Amino acid sequence: MFPSKLYRALRPVLTKGTMQTQIRRADAFPQYRSPYGPKYAYQPHVAGITPKTLLNVGIKSAGLGGVALFAVIFYASGIPKVQHDVLQKVPFIGSYFVNVVAPEDNPF
Repeated sequence: MFPSKLYRALRPVLTKGTMQTQIRRADAFPQYRSPYGPKYAYQPHVAGITPKTLLNVGIKSAGLGGVALFAVIFYASGIPKVQHDVLQKVPFIGSYFVNVVAPEDNPF
């Protein structure tokens, strides 16, 4: 009734008192690939993170980091130590943070 090869692949095997069906192997022939179907290719990744994902996250993180840095500098720009040590050393805008007090206004 069954061809012997197929029968052997489908027959149950007695293992440690339980019945198990043997695993069927795929044929050695390559599968048909339609020319109109998707073209699958290997995409390199590390723990599921691809270079494209890393680039997108890096750009967004850099933008948010730049905004956060601007906010911290803007918030701390009124502190004299920050003005002298940081902001006066920035090109083009450093002269804005130099506070010159006229001698007649100096109480000391």
